[in-house]
Amino acid sequence: MKEIVIDTGAPRNVLGHVISGAVASAVISGAINYKKAQSRQITKNEAIKDTIKRTSQGAIATGTAIATANYLGQKGGLFKAITAASIGMMGIYALEVI
Repeated sequence: MKEIVIDTGAPRNVLGHVISGAVASAVISGAINYKKAQSRQITKNEAIKDTIKRTSQGAIATGTAIATANYLGQKGGLFKAITAASIGMMGIYALEVI
């Protein structure tokens, strides 16, 4: 059976994308939670906690996506890609249930 390798370009720096994902998620969730806190839909404490949780989840999701894509671009990387995606999903789920 011939293995299919997807040309995903040059491997990307996972840590750099984790940071980018955290920043993007912090901006989005921070703005949404700020609006909710201002309209008294949630408390300031709840807004801070949710922003931290969403920021962390965004960082994990972005790092997972980049790592998975990097592995898909390697010969024999399908199992590594599935593993990376699974670990990322577990991390996001863990933060959701905390």
